[in-house]
Amino acid sequence: MTLKKRFTFCFLLLCQIILAQNDSITKLKEVVVSDSNLKKFSNTQSVSKLNDSIISKNEALLTDLLNFNSTLYFKEYGRGMLSTVSFRGTTSSQTAVIWNGININSQMNGSTDFNTISGSDYNSVSVKAGGGSVIYGSGAVGGTVHLNNDMTFYDRFENNLKLDYGSFNTIGINYKTNISNKKWSAQIGFSKNSSTNDYKYLNRYTWKGEQRWNQNGQYDIITLNANLGYKFDAKNSLKFYSQTSNTDRNTSLVTETDTKSKYVNGFNRNLLDYDGNFGKFTTNFKTAYIFENYQYYADNTRKDYSYGKTESLITKLDLGYTLFKSTQLNGIIDYSRTKGFGSGFGNHLREISSAALLIKQDFSSDWKNEFGIRKEFTNNYKSPVLFSMGSSYQFSQLYNLKLNISRNFRIPTFNDLYWEEGGNPDLKPESSYQAEIGNVFTFKTISLTQTFYYMKIKDLLQWVPGKNGIWSPKNQDKVNSYGAETLLSWKKHFGKNYLVANMTYAYTISEDEETKNQLFFVPYNKVTGAVSYSRNKISAYYQFLYNGFVYTRADNNPDEIINDYMISNLGIDYDFKFLDSFKLGFQILNVFNEEYESLEDRPMPGRNFNMYLTLKF
Repeated sequence: MTLKKRFTFCFLLLCQIILAQNDSITKLKEVVVSDSNLKKFSNTQSVSKLNDSIISKNEALLTDLLNFNSTLYFKEYGRGMLSTVSFRGTTSSQTAVIWNGININSQMNGSTDFNTISGSDYNSVSVKAGGGSVIYGSGAVGGTVHLNNDMTFYDRFENNLKLDYGSFNTIGINYKTNISNKKWSAQIGFSKNSSTNDYKYLNRYTWKGEQRWNQNGQYDIITLNANLGYKFDAKNSLKFYSQTSNTDRNTSLVTETDTKSKYVNGFNRNLLDYDGNFGKFTTNFKTAYIFENYQYYADNTRKDYSYGKTESLITKLDLGYTLFKSTQLNGIIDYSRTKGFGSGFGNHLREISSAALLIKQDFSSDWKNEFGIRKEFTNNYKSPVLFSMGSSYQFSQLYNLKLNISRNFRIPTFNDLYWEEGGNPDLKPESSYQAEIGNVFTFKTISLTQTFYYMKIKDLLQWVPGKNGIWSPKNQDKVNSYGAETLLSWKKHFGKNYLVANMTYAYTISEDEETKNQLFFVPYNKVTGAVSYSRNKISAYYQFLYNGFVYTRADNNPDEIINDYMISNLGIDYDFKFLDSFKLGFQILNVFNEEYESLEDRPMPGRNFNMYLTLKF
């Protein structure tokens, strides 16, 4: 069956991501969200929430979860290797990752490696499309990814254990416990994901006529989570979030003669969060300490390595006031102090202060408006004034119109400013203007969201060769990005049968203003789809991902592309109803044994398998 035939077949099935808002809802007595601004100030933009039931149907690492369940495009340096994202045609540093309300993008390179994060470590993972720099700061240009550990305050003692074993000696362990009452809430979690990752390359990948396989691709990711909350009374609560992770990962070889290298990185995040509610006044205070580091071994048989470390202290005060019944004001002041030191960029200190004002106005239950403005202050660069304005109007039960415009930015990183040799301390932040129109149609159990957007980015940072062949970053590119995103969902109950089908589609133009060329590694088309069926103790699902071709060079040379590909997964599980739940499941990944890669000379595995056991008690 050809790729086109398979794609047509799957599209006709309806398919795509299983959005959390489409699942059946179990009402809990009380849940305290970790990122309240995501809910309060996102009425005029598109937000997709993926909860536990969706997370469990995908492979452990965050790349796989979002790749099959969102419009985000990922570029992977092989299975389990470095994974970078593109959202609405932007670069990997222009998508911000938000952990319980705090921006955690790397201070060294400005981005997040999604293959170092396990989606199962969180209660929910949300994807917010469009600019968000007014609230979340640098990097929130194309959109934001939110990793949340929400806390419950009711009598509860629950344990969740999931064990995975799959091809290439892939092992997954995830354990979470939730203990709470009306005063206390505690969550403790542990996850481990590892693999020898020695998969065979498919047909065209040979070495001197012999079968090739993925060499030096081993990885091991271990994460510990501990979260604690206490309610002093109905108006005051204190929460503490802590997460520690270490990734020990070799780097897959491009050719058989490459030197085997190794990359070790880790982080420690600690966040103290206070909430107070005093009638018309509300207050939220966050203070966080974030440590990240890496060690790169150019030859993993030697002890020599290069390294980098950053230590960040972040404080954020959010004061809210209900001016009228329909109008809420929030003033936000934050301060961050980051110390970076490493073999590549020396020893440097960066301090940033900012002030923001947010206004939410609900003229009625149908008409909601949002406005925000933000300014940063630092000696390291000149910061633009950022703003966001949006309106949402529910014309009827059938149709909701959303409008939003914003200015967003991305600051230069430690690597950009101070790299030895080549760093440029005179860089300006990247700046963008963005406008979007969202149309949401709802009819019975069918939901359709269609969003059109336009983005203009200036001062895009790009590393270019300079004097004596030394590469250095410059603010030289201007980019226009525009396109459309579609989310479609449908669900149906008939008797004991429950059926859910969803799809997403992203059409993206992201072109250099001067050359009119599409940015490299930005596909024009991406489609994802899923259909799931459950009855009594058994459930099954099918999902697919289609990525259109991408250019790998800025000049859009048609001979330098990565071909389009479509991959499919199939899964089934059975619940033996032992204790609260005892599920045994089996997955076939890359069902049609598709030969594909998202980065040249970095082939991904063919058909492979995974089996899992989940236990709740």
